[in-house]
Amino acid sequence: MRIDPSSHVPIYLQIADEIRAAVAAGIYRAGEVLPSLRAMAVEVQVNPNTVQRAYDELEREGLIFAQRGKGLFVAETGAASAQSGAEDGVRRLFDEGIRASQAAGMTRKQIFEIFHAALANSSKLGSNRP
Repeated sequence: MRIDPSSHVPIYLQIADEIRAAVAAGIYRAGEVLPSLRAMAVEVQVNPNTVQRAYDELEREGLIFAQRGKGLFVAETGAASAQSGAEDGVRRLFDEGIRASQAAGMTRKQIFEIFHAALANSSKLGSNRP
């Protein structure tokens, strides 16, 4: 899981975005248990309260649900919910990148060129989808 402490996106949202992406990609499937709060906090090296906030966000969205004493699980509708949430997360990251590039004085053309180069690079790495 990749967390960028220097990002303008709050860490709990980054965690939620990463979990959404994992569900959308099938890493976590419907009915599967998520890592415990403490395990996730250790993995991403943040306070457990930050992970709790991310899990609360995902639970509000209906992506996950809690079973008292057993943990947090991916909801049956988790994949569809995750896909929608992943799109929102990508949009948020694009917005952040565009704001940063505009603050640096880049033109629209430069931003498009950087985006297309990044997209081409991801295709070379085999991470493109139809």
